Amino acid sequence: MPHRVSMNAGWAGREVSGPVPHAAEVEAFHHSLPGFRATPLVEVPRLAAGLGVRRLFVKHERERLGLPSFKVVGAAWVVHRAIADRLGVVVPPRFHATLAAARSLPPGTALTTATDGNHGRALAYLARLFGLGCRVLVPRGLSDERIVAIEGEGAEVEVVDGSYDDAVRRCAADARGHADRLLVSDTSWPGYETIPAAVAEGYGTIFREARDQLAEATGGAAAFTLAVVPAGVGSFASAAVRSLAADGCAVVTAEPLDADCVRRSIAVGRPVTVPGPHESIMAGLNCGEVAHVAWPVLRRGLRAAVAVSDDEVRDAMRGLAAEGIASSESGAAGLAGLAVLLREGTFPHAGDTALVVDTEGVTDLDAYRAVVDG
Repeated sequence: MPHRVSMNAGWAGREVSGPVPHAAEVEAFHHSLPGFRATPLVEVPRLAAGLGVRRLFVKHERERLGLPSFKVVGAAWVVHRAIADRLGVVVPPRFHATLAAARSLPPGTALTTATDGNHGRALAYLARLFGLGCRVLVPRGLSDERIVAIEGEGAEVEVVDGSYDDAVRRCAADARGHADRLLVSDTSWPGYETIPAAVAEGYGTIFREARDQLAEATGGAAAFTLAVVPAGVGSFASAAVRSLAADGCAVVTAEPLDADCVRRSIAVGRPVTVPGPHESIMAGLNCGEVAHVAWPVLRRGLRAAVAVSDDEVRDAMRGLAAEGIASSESGAAGLAGLAVLLREGTFPHAGDTALVVDTEGVTDLDAYRAVVDG
């Protein structure tokens, strides 16, 4: 059996880099977006009892601005920042100010990114909202349903013969060769850090919502002691660390067994690349390289990293469905990771108030039904 749980020897406890930067501006921008509202925080006592956790809450990212994923929260803020940066101006953090600024971009300006689904769809949605073009590169093997959803938002989609990481490299090269393409990636590498860092800033809104909702639900009597979040390239996890760890919450990541770049990196204390093919059913987490800008935050602030199997994620999807929470494979990874964490050994932060973030609603209804009803 492969290693499943890696504790972080470099963990610095509460001594992390502090809250997500620009928090007030980020939240103001999000709340100026037409139709933006908080997603639910759902307490699941039966799942908590089965796992041996005193209280368990699910932050259910079933719908954001009409999209079935958390990704648009980061993408919206980063598009605001990218438009301002391209124009060389400071744009007030309000949607209508950004919309007006976007009209000053040269004709033909297009947003571009690589994606394994939700970031690309979110970027396409925002490009349409701001009157810009959009070009999205996806890895070979991405489901037709995800590609159709991206195209449905008005984007041009190109399938790259390779992995997600191959698509990232191809997209970056294409953007360098076309001055009218504005690269908006949610992963980073040396020399490309500002935009991905802004994506993580945007994600902070999700954790501020969760803290406020917990305070309302408990009368301020409880705080999260453990949060398990899907990893991907690590940007979302870095936002969790910045938002929660300074208050004493242990943040843990979950990712597929054959794409566990965060876990392997934490295990050895340096970034590790996990070569493809990455073929987990957790399509949104099939990433082989940790984001460059996320790594320093994860190295100091992540408490542990967990690798989960497809079967464990299917079990988590069924467990969430029994609580009335419809989640995708990637979305259920956090709950699967919590179950592995508790099963594989004693974890000192797990017994009080735990949070799992269900990052994605159902994106492929047939696949969801095959798991839940099968």
